[in-house]
Amino acid sequence: MPRRRTRPDHPAGVLVIDKPTGPTSHDVVALVRRALRMRRVGHTGTLDPLARGVLVVCVGEGTKLSPYLTESEKAYECTVRLGQATDTHDAAGKVTAEAPVNVDEAAVREALERFRGQITQVPPMYSAIKKGGERLYDLARQGKTVEREPRIVHVHRLELTRFEPPELDLSIVCSKGTYVRTLAHDLGEALGTCGHLKSLVRTRVGTFRIEDAVSTEVLEAIDSREGRDAFLEAHLIPMAQAVDFLPALHLNPRIVRSVRQGRKLGPGEVAMAGGGGLRPGQLARLLDERGQLVALGQVKTHGLQPVRVFQEAP
Repeated sequence: MPRRRTRPDHPAGVLVIDKPTGPTSHDVVALVRRALRMRRVGHTGTLDPLARGVLVVCVGEGTKLSPYLTESEKAYECTVRLGQATDTHDAAGKVTAEAPVNVDEAAVREALERFRGQITQVPPMYSAIKKGGERLYDLARQGKTVEREPRIVHVHRLELTRFEPPELDLSIVCSKGTYVRTLAHDLGEALGTCGHLKSLVRTRVGTFRIEDAVSTEVLEAIDSREGRDAFLEAHLIPMAQAVDFLPALHLNPRIVRSVRQGRKLGPGEVAMAGGGGLRPGQLARLLDERGQLVALGQVKTHGLQPVRVFQEAP
């Protein structure tokens, strides 16, 4: 993915990190803060310590993009271990049940059909969802099990890529909020046995791919201002590019400042900026003459309203 030059003294944008197995997503955010000497850093979607792969990290003004990037679909490669269930639904947990694995490949392919498209999942107890003001994983660690509301998620693609009992590999593309470890657990039950997630790699979040991700070792090696600037030059994705899945409107320089102050654009201004074909409800990028992100706006019946504005880079 080609990147435009970003001011290293005012970093704002997105980093694509290849999180290794072991650290938490919060650990990676803390590493970015230390390496870049920045306070405003956050990620757009947690990866469990067991998992590795794409972790999208926003820095500076780019943290304002987080709500718009968390909606992106995700892609995973995983290994499911049949014949054993765990309390966390993955290999990090304690084995809670064992059962023989008497299934063939045809049975697995048939069972996968019911997990494609719109499906319902009950979130695992070991998750960050809150119930009565407490995180489910805190309740689980206390030995408590509470009722969880089923959630509707979308599995756009689910393919069997390896079948070597008691293990099988899956390739998955799914919506935000999908628990792959719950899918592994539920698949085991659907096959008349039990199962858990043995390993997981997130290969894509939206348009951000693991092939473009930077390792944590590169971050850990930054030991100077020059190293920090070189890292940002090579790896920081500018805000406008990070949300390039949204249509772009190019603002007249005379109205950029007023848009940053939240002024609504009239229908004529929207048309002049290149948004004449947009429909009410759509989000769009508002760019200045340098191609930098001024705001995100939502199309209304009579114009466009900025819903998120960004400070101008020095």
